[in-house]
Amino acid sequence: MKEMEEIRKVAEKAAREAGTYILSHIGKRKEITHKDGINNLVTDVDLTSERMIIERIKKEFPSHSILAEESGEDKKDDAFRWVIDPLDGTTNYSHGFPFFCVSIAVMTAGSIRTGVVYAPSQDEFFTAEEGKGAFLNGDRIKVSDRGSVKDSLIATGFAYGVQGKIANLRSFEIMLKNAQAVRRAGSAAMDLCYVACGRFDGFWEIGLSPWDTAAGQLIVKEAGGRVTTLCGEPFDIFRKRILATNGEIHKEMIKLLEVE
Repeated sequence: MKEMEEIRKVAEKAAREAGTYILSHIGKRKEITHKDGINNLVTDVDLTSERMIIERIKKEFPSHSILAEESGEDKKDDAFRWVIDPLDGTTNYSHGFPFFCVSIAVMTAGSIRTGVVYAPSQDEFFTAEEGKGAFLNGDRIKVSDRGSVKDSLIATGFAYGVQGKIANLRSFEIMLKNAQAVRRAGSAAMDLCYVACGRFDGFWEIGLSPWDTAAGQLIVKEAGGRVTTLCGEPFDIFRKRILATNGEIHKEMIKLLEVE
């Protein structure tokens, strides 16, 4: 669809503009506040990045709805809904740890149709459009072909609240004992993209929000991977638990995670 291609190009432009701004302020003094607990940070850079993205979208598509992490929902046209994380990995960013990104997705008819994730520190641009494959800096990507968890590099994340962290500790212990290695880098959007390009073989997390997974889960699927809930049910971005893998280890991970 030509219209979706135009939307994707605007999403890419908005993500690059925001990412360039974010990178230009790394290492500089930031205004940091907390939301929903001491571990959930928001900086003035998050807010400015989101404002830049929204201004770009409204300029090009003034009738479209927007769901953004910091400013919430601006509901207009039900046909198109943008889902925005202006800075995924804010804690990393505030410490100068270069694992953070901008994530933008567009939903129509209840499904994510296009997604972009830009990691400015690495200048890596992940993109996908439904039915057209996934790409990193313009080159097609695909998931790994590892067939067992014991040979796999697995990623996870921990929710901000204490109870969320505790809930994931048992699963974390199980995966440590069964996988080749487990990583916890602090950006769900980037973790999903790393599954898509074969750097990770699987990823699971609980306590996520729509903007954390909207773009990344499409990129995984378009790269040939599989995305479900932790117990194998169909995933949508309003589900808080996600399992994304290369497909080969999906059933094994479901069994190991022992979810309800």
